[in-house]
Amino acid sequence: MTRVTMYSRTTCGLCDQARETILAVRAEAPFEYEEVFVDGRDDLERAYGLRVPVVLIDDEEAFEFDVDPAFLEAAVRRA
Repeated sequence: MTRVTMYSRTTCGLCDQARETILAVRAEAPFEYEEVFVDGRDDLERAYGLRVPVVLIDDEEAFEFDVDPAFLEAAVRRA
């Protein structure tokens, strides 16, 4: 099953929007979803800190800041 991972912050409006989009797509096309908060984690802050939300599909970076629902659904259905 396809795995979608979102790196985010606890207080992030763009992250909230991305999560909403991801969960809406997930209701139509099932996939595993994990959200990882970068807050206070030095390694993740360096990798994703200013770019959140960053969304990976099966460990490949697919989105930064904004999630395209049509692209996400197509990628999940292809896998």
